[in-house]
Amino acid sequence: MAVSKDLTDDLRLAHLMADDADSLSMNRFKAQDLRSSSKPDNTPVTEADTAVEQSIRRTLARTRPRDAVHGEEFSDTGESSRRWIIDPIDGTKNYLRGVPVWATLIALEVDGQIAASVVSAPALNRRWWATTGGGAYTGRSILSATEMRVSRVEQLADASLSYSDIAEWVETGRGQGFIDLMRSSWRTRAYGDFWSYMLVAEGSVDVACEPDLALYDMAALDVIVREAGGRFSNLDGVDGVSGPGALATNGLLHAAVMEHLRLPG
Repeated sequence: MAVSKDLTDDLRLAHLMADDADSLSMNRFKAQDLRSSSKPDNTPVTEADTAVEQSIRRTLARTRPRDAVHGEEFSDTGESSRRWIIDPIDGTKNYLRGVPVWATLIALEVDGQIAASVVSAPALNRRWWATTGGGAYTGRSILSATEMRVSRVEQLADASLSYSDIAEWVETGRGQGFIDLMRSSWRTRAYGDFWSYMLVAEGSVDVACEPDLALYDMAALDVIVREAGGRFSNLDGVDGVSGPGALATNGLLHAAVMEHLRLPG
């Protein structure tokens, strides 16, 4: 497995932090006494969300004290050209309901570009990771990995599309375009959250998109899709994780999908 020399230690550290996160999150998954509350935006947060992010932040404070950190549950810390971006549990609502589709997302941004990431979904017994120039992989460890490549599907009529809540598409003014995209696609399924994008990277799904995401929702997904040969952009076609929303494809389908998702007028 090829890894950029400058990122090797960072990738290993991300895996170690993911190991700790897996242990903490699985320990409380389906617990009868799991504590949760609502944040100001009415999204849920559990004790596992905060415990995982605190664990990652403690490790970074010890091993990468000069790096900045941006996470979902706590305030930003540090100012640096290197920034770790964390979503302790992506799919908290699934976690709360005992649905195994949730993951810890850990990304490293260097000079404004996502350079490395790990996505770990312990309830699915799956993990994915990538580094810029080093390829995208899935497996249980760096030493036990399979390289990933996106599909070669060229027509929407042959494409598999994974999406999120349809109501959000309507709220953003792209509802009709998204419905048209669904009708134009061969197969549609709402796998949801991080998993949609990992399936694109694996070549099992051809298109994944969501209309409203935060930086910590997207950062770890971006480099994995790109290193697998795909394209990751916002809904206006700007590559990267600037938002609004996210669109990941095998690259061949990107322009065709964009035609459907453009804002009317």
